[in-house]
Amino acid sequence: MIVTLSETAAILASAQRFVITAHQNPDGDAIGSSLGLMHILRSLGKDAVVLLDDDIPAIFSVLPGYDVIRRPDEEHPIEADILVVLDTATDRTGCTVKAVKADHLLNIDHHQTNDGSAEYSYIAPTRAATAEIIYDLMHELPVRLNKEMAMCIYTGLATDSGFFRFSNTTSHTMRAAAELLDHGVEPNVISEALEQKPYQTIRDIGEAIGRIELFADGHAAGIFLDAETTARMKSTEAFIGMIRVIEGVDIAVVLKTKEEGICRVSMRSKGLDVSAIAVQFGGGGHRRAAGCTLLMSYERAKRVICEAISKAIREAE
Repeated sequence: MIVTLSETAAILASAQRFVITAHQNPDGDAIGSSLGLMHILRSLGKDAVVLLDDDIPAIFSVLPGYDVIRRPDEEHPIEADILVVLDTATDRTGCTVKAVKADHLLNIDHHQTNDGSAEYSYIAPTRAATAEIIYDLMHELPVRLNKEMAMCIYTGLATDSGFFRFSNTTSHTMRAAAELLDHGVEPNVISEALEQKPYQTIRDIGEAIGRIELFADGHAAGIFLDAETTARMKSTEAFIGMIRVIEGVDIAVVLKTKEEGICRVSMRSKGLDVSAIAVQFGGGGHRRAAGCTLLMSYERAKRVICEAISKAIREAE
């Protein structure tokens, strides 16, 4: 059922025990919005924990609450009044849903591909980040903004807007960021923490640059990593940003093989709707940033996603 922002706030206000989760392969928005909501609920005297079914990059240790994020355990499920799923549809949280016994399910997201099929869904595609929705929710609740909340919400807001460079940045986004800065956020501390990369990651970036492939008559660029290469690399987060800036490229794609038969795809666009491509394979996202998981071999996954991207580019000409 689709609910309004005020109804979402009322749902949160009505319960006491919360489990908060987000998508696997969590990014700054998933982590920042989850921790931001946790701090908001705890400030209201409620019980709130964050469960994320994936490794949490150490660069986010700058955020208050990073050290209390837990992994779900299906053998020892947590009981809650409400399971809150952030920044994704409920089917992309790994085993978290199975590891929580909750009376109700609330989904809060800003992705246009979310169909709002959860028990309660608040979807706001005009917001730059789910963290921006958490900021809006905070103003619907009897909460006094503090530095802990501000640090987490700002991180989600900044990372999903490309530090306010992407087209999803609005005047509301900038006003929210300004208020967060007024409550103790130090942008340089966050940006410097998130920009840090281990030596091996820089080596991996060098190798990835050598693997860039152009296709679709030069209108698309990709980095494709088999299981052995993915396992060896420290981090692949920076790859998509490197290739999206190539002159003449409309769509950038990174495919990494988490294990044999499971390939994760990230796409970025300068204008074309990559969410329409992702939806074909059970994924989702935004017009200019989307992703999906392909349950097939590396070789087939590479062929399938390249064909889908090439077709989208041809049809747009």
